[in-house]
Amino acid sequence: MPGCPISACHGTVLRAAWLAGTVFRTISDMEDDLVECRACPRLVAWRERVADEKRAAFRDEAYWGRPVPGYGPDDAKLLVVGLAPAAHGGNRTGRMFTGDRSGDVLYAAMHAVGLANQPTAVHRGDGLRLLGARVTAPVHCAPPDNKPTTTERDTCRRWLIAELDLLAPTLRSIVVLGGWGWQALLPTLAQSGWALPKPRPKFGHGVHTTITPAHPDRTPLHLFGSYHVSQQNTFTGRLTPAMLEAVLAEAKSAAGLDDR
Repeated sequence: MPGCPISACHGTVLRAAWLAGTVFRTISDMEDDLVECRACPRLVAWRERVADEKRAAFRDEAYWGRPVPGYGPDDAKLLVVGLAPAAHGGNRTGRMFTGDRSGDVLYAAMHAVGLANQPTAVHRGDGLRLLGARVTAPVHCAPPDNKPTTTERDTCRRWLIAELDLLAPTLRSIVVLGGWGWQALLPTLAQSGWALPKPRPKFGHGVHTTITPAHPDRTPLHLFGSYHVSQQNTFTGRLTPAMLEAVLAEAKSAAGLDDR
């Protein structure tokens, strides 16, 4: 049953189809299924608890409280991969890296290098547009303590595989924020039609490696590493705006977006 959410799938055949992954025709079709996903009981309970209890500063807001889809054009040439939505950021606003300090840093840097039309991301109706770029994460639900389990990561992988498949015709460059996202992305690329170098490339800020196609309908990908835009990194100066902008600018050039 194409597009069947796991809560509606019954029987061995449909369960096998879920595990194999649905083939979606568009990113919009994929997102329609994604936002209804309830595959990870711990994450479902946490995201809904946060949405119900809220933070005092946002007590008058209606929280999103569901899986958060990626954001950006469906023909993006550059993909930014994070970790997971923040409990009072993406889980509140319904958009990746929106409404929290990590997003403040990321979108300001993307704007500085010409990948966003404005430097701020407050809510879904704020006018933000990404220019040739898209942001996503290996895990689409806010996890307790910002730490998904390996099982939750692997269960959520089907969505990133589908997203990469739909972006493949245009995608040329990926920026991964943090070592956790790097480790989550590499096997996903291997399942999505690209051949990983041996030994596998190690994460580091400013690392740049090229991933070659394993299938004729894939093209080479430029893979870049950056420290995550977490408050721990940005408040301590481990990651500065200039450091992040340098990686994004290099990835933008590698994606062929320099004319923007």
